[in-house]
Amino acid sequence: MKSLRPFHLAIPVTDLGKAEEFYCGLLQCDKGRTASRWIDLNFFGHQVTLHLVDDDAEQALTNPVDGDSVPSRHFGVVLEMDDWHKLATRLEENQCEFLISPRIRFQGEVGEQATLFLLDPSGNALEFKSFADLTQLFAH
Repeated sequence: MKSLRPFHLAIPVTDLGKAEEFYCGLLQCDKGRTASRWIDLNFFGHQVTLHLVDDDAEQALTNPVDGDSVPSRHFGVVLEMDDWHKLATRLEENQCEFLISPRIRFQGEVGEQATLFLLDPSGNALEFKSFADLTQLFAH
């Protein structure tokens, strides 16, 4: 049996500062990489990303991340790299429509990761990601 892998969840927030105070202050989550419109958190061993949205009506919209328009509301899992490649290949062979096709994000930078996005039949955005070096999951 494989060991349990960390989950990844991205949620929209309307005030990044207040969200950071709540998660990092009150809940004492460690902060990872940040940008002007998002923060990665170590949420009890799992990766939660806070995406700034301008108002509640935009909660289903996107945020710019490394040249892609990433849905501000999505969830996923962090796979082992071999499993990520197998999944990406299977999805491509089945001609799945990707929101963001399989690629390496932040290449050569802190947090380098393989990623892909697609919608489930109900329109929920899913991200499957992998790190060659899992210690980069919560890197600054």
